[in-house]
Amino acid sequence: MRRRAMMGAAAAGLAGVMTGGTPASASGRFPLDRLRLVSLSHVNDPATTRIFPGDPEFKLDTIATIEDDGYFLQYVREGEHTGTHWGAPGHFNAGEPLADDMDLEDLFRPAVKIDVRYKCRNNPDYALTVADLRSWERRHGRIPDESVVIMWTGWEYRWTDPDAWFSFDADGTMHQPGFSVEAAQWLIDTGRLGHRGGTGIDTFGPDLGTDENYRVSLLVYQRHRISLEILANLAALPVTGAHILCGGHINKDGAGSTALIYGIIPPRHH
Repeated sequence: MRRRAMMGAAAAGLAGVMTGGTPASASGRFPLDRLRLVSLSHVNDPATTRIFPGDPEFKLDTIATIEDDGYFLQYVREGEHTGTHWGAPGHFNAGEPLADDMDLEDLFRPAVKIDVRYKCRNNPDYALTVADLRSWERRHGRIPDESVVIMWTGWEYRWTDPDAWFSFDADGTMHQPGFSVEAAQWLIDTGRLGHRGGTGIDTFGPDLGTDENYRVSLLVYQRHRISLEILANLAALPVTGAHILCGGHINKDGAGSTALIYGIIPPRHH
């Protein structure tokens, strides 16, 4: 019964997106043909996928071919957080929900996009501030409760250039922008992340690359909040009005999953 209720709630939320927040037509049919989907994921390719330092190697091995076996099949070997992925709270916090503890609604959330590319372009250590968030809200309105707040740093465009992506300094320290601890705490304290919601970013994660203590991750990954990481194609995602939907398999006791993350965009935001 609980699973049916979750599915019903998720379907009701999707219906709201499909109708742009307005009632369905008299026929009861939703304008599915007007709903636009965009992929926010990089292609999982061992030749281009950047691996977080210390994570396992990513391999795709062909184990069957049409010529020899009558079908084509690859064996995938990778960490749960290789390439574009979502993370569950138990990824960082013991006792918090893991992938198979999550509800469907946790993976289908309203999303807003904070564009700070110009601030990150020449500062790989840029941390999103509370002032940035307040400035964004003055232009676009309050961030809805239990949203996924996506920080667009422009790092997605560095994906094919390992030197630019990792931005290692002479001491081997990685530099990537992220959320400040204060901004993450403000989003949580004000309900904008709430019980379910989270952060998204086009880097390895919401923490600064220099933060070896993962302070932002420790805050975000609690309750049923998620983190979307190594996002792509963020130019296609509107600033407001979209939802995100996380695909991917659910591993038993999983820390999250490599994923095809969709942006779901209603007609009025096309």
